[in-house]
Amino acid sequence: MSEHVDVLIVGAGLSGVGAACHLEERLPGTTYLLLEMRDGIGGTWDLFRYPGIRSDSDMFTMGYRFRPWTGSKALADGAAILDYVRSTAREHGVDAHVRYRQKVVAADWSGEESRWTVTADVEGTRTTYTCGFLWCCSGYYDYAGGYTPDLTGIEDFEGTVVHPQEWPADLDYTGSQVVVIGSGATAVTLVPSMAHDAAHVTMLQRSPTYVLSLPGVDKLDERLKRLLPHGAAHAVTRWKHILVATAFYQASRRWPEAVKGVLRKGVVSQLPPDYDVGTHFTPAYDPWDQRMCFVPDGDLFRTLRRGDAEIVTDRIERFTAHGIRLESGRELPADVVVTATGLSLLAFGGMTLRVDGQEVDVSTTMSYRGLMLSGVPNFAYVIGYTNASWTLKADLVSEWVCRLLAHLRDQGWAAAVPVRDPDVAEEPLLDFSSGYVQRSLHLLPKAGSRLPWKLRMNYLRDLLTIRRAPIEDGVLRFSRPVVRERMSA
Repeated sequence: MSEHVDVLIVGAGLSGVGAACHLEERLPGTTYLLLEMRDGIGGTWDLFRYPGIRSDSDMFTMGYRFRPWTGSKALADGAAILDYVRSTAREHGVDAHVRYRQKVVAADWSGEESRWTVTADVEGTRTTYTCGFLWCCSGYYDYAGGYTPDLTGIEDFEGTVVHPQEWPADLDYTGSQVVVIGSGATAVTLVPSMAHDAAHVTMLQRSPTYVLSLPGVDKLDERLKRLLPHGAAHAVTRWKHILVATAFYQASRRWPEAVKGVLRKGVVSQLPPDYDVGTHFTPAYDPWDQRMCFVPDGDLFRTLRRGDAEIVTDRIERFTAHGIRLESGRELPADVVVTATGLSLLAFGGMTLRVDGQEVDVSTTMSYRGLMLSGVPNFAYVIGYTNASWTLKADLVSEWVCRLLAHLRDQGWAAAVPVRDPDVAEEPLLDFSSGYVQRSLHLLPKAGSRLPWKLRMNYLRDLLTIRRAPIEDGVLRFSRPVVRERMSA
């Protein structure tokens, strides 16, 4: 027989652990399990092992609201974040509810039984679970592998090629010529980290990205810790980071040219006077059309000033036996090539959803409040912000789901499903021009042109539309348990 729980959580990373902690705190007595496809808790922070891996959002907002981040670094390293997630799971007893090496492949909803039957692949063997509510906390990218574009002649290259998502533990690049292909957060993290041991590192980018230096340790944050009680210091620090980030994003969208000027001045001030900032640090798009790259204490710029690394903006013609030939005719020598070329998106971990025997085409559904799907009962998911920390949204989703579960229990409902309004026009789920989003946007649910279908990347607005909005809003439809008539003797 299948094991049954009230709530089944898919994924034991930052979102899944947070979801389970909210259940523990807000709905004690709720039975739940977390199904994790890997060997340990941590998700992204357990998967990525490349040199220098760190957060690209400040930890005071990327940490859970219910468990303050106590470290001093705003942009923390991967090991510290992994320890934070795992210690949170231990302290709340969540680790005892995790089942490992279980990849969820399918979930079938039965309206008659008001429950999901979830199928997981456990090292080649299929096992099933049943639950009243299914909560997908697996993120939105493919854990099986990252994205690598077609690279002409790569089979001729005699050196080592590695993608950051599949970093080998035994890779020794000491004294090597390293080329990092890419310009995003992973690339700007790798370059200064690898430059310590490599002979030279070249960051090869097709086009530049906006890069902003932030202090590794914020002096005001540290002063607040000394002056205020712990809880108050955390609250003030957290809100300071939320408001500053929100104001910066809004300014970038309203006055892009002014913000471009500020960003350019910041880069110019940290590089030699003759550095070609126009070529290497001036993107063709507006700030926040793609995610901004943050570097702690300008470590990338320091590495460039020392000459341990360089940035080359050009296109690849082909790989050669000992490097990369560019369209300009220049050849970059390389012993190691790192393809920091992005991620591959995978909606809901690749699981197949079926409702009463009918397979759900996720791309035809509409996202309700950015956390449920139209026509899919008792199912929630977590997708974080693209312009702020993931956990700000994950915490709000957890609070809302707990309110929904309490409402179902208290009112005697068996299920809730968002019913799509045909008069609401479709919009892209993610309004982001990054390649990894554009390549897979057609596979994702749609957003709507008005609330509660409209997805806003704005935490302050979501506080009202998610945290404070009534559960019974006229869009969610509720159903009672099916009562089976007894057959007369």
